[in-house]
Amino acid sequence: MAQVVIVGCGDVGSRLAAQLQQAGHTVTGVRRSAASLPAGVQALQADVGVAACPADWPAQVDYLVYAVAAGAGGEAAYQAGYVEGLRNVLGWLAQCGQQLKRLLFVSSTGVYGQSDGQWVDEASPTEPAGYSGRILLAAEQLALESGQPASWLRLAGIYGPRRGYLLKQAQSGARAEPLQFTNRIHADDAASLLATLIAQAEQGAALEVGYLGVDDEPAPLDEVLAWLRAELGIAVGTGELAKRRAGSKRCSNQRARALGWQPQYPSYREGYRALLAQKAL
Repeated sequence: MAQVVIVGCGDVGSRLAAQLQQAGHTVTGVRRSAASLPAGVQALQADVGVAACPADWPAQVDYLVYAVAAGAGGEAAYQAGYVEGLRNVLGWLAQCGQQLKRLLFVSSTGVYGQSDGQWVDEASPTEPAGYSGRILLAAEQLALESGQPASWLRLAGIYGPRRGYLLKQAQSGARAEPLQFTNRIHADDAASLLATLIAQAEQGAALEVGYLGVDDEPAPLDEVLAWLRAELGIAVGTGELAKRRAGSKRCSNQRARALGWQPQYPSYREGYRALLAQKAL
């Protein structure tokens, strides 16, 4: 069984850790704070902003999942978290003389700049309009040029328990522009896709340099809001137009599905219906 380190072991990382443990792997979760992690996960409190390798860094690392969140702070925080932080963690591996089986860098579909509802996949042009997408692309490239075997995973909008942004939008009566396409993935499915990548690598599969992490059904935002209102028994939206999100595209998960991965929540309907039933939004 493999030794897996998850740097930035937050919501998705904790779900991944639990799934990996069920598969028999040993997991270390790296966080800046001493927040609780799933039972059995070795907690390592460390800051990716520090160049020196933590004293309690694991003696063996087979897979490293870099899944930090930039948090507040704008462009400087993105650069520090995604590029400089990754550079430091790669330095930790070098200081310990460690060669990975695979580095998985968790990125975002925000690296795409398409705005007319086009279908995009891993080979589509990446021309982001904002600094966040440009910095994530730089971090992806750093991972690929690190000397470690690496892949990026571009996740769409993650939703799940305690991620109730769209529900609040629906409750407020917010509307959206027609055919403003959005893409999403449930937090459990994001974790299971990362687990699938590790499982495939363990079985000797030759992973691609990149994958898109999305469900099966991109959908117009106004359609999603209308569906949520219907489920909640709320009248037709009469509020202001929701703030337009960057871009409008339809992301394909065919490459991820070709690995054998199947989302538990193939569309927003299954995912949000489960959350509403659990009153988890």
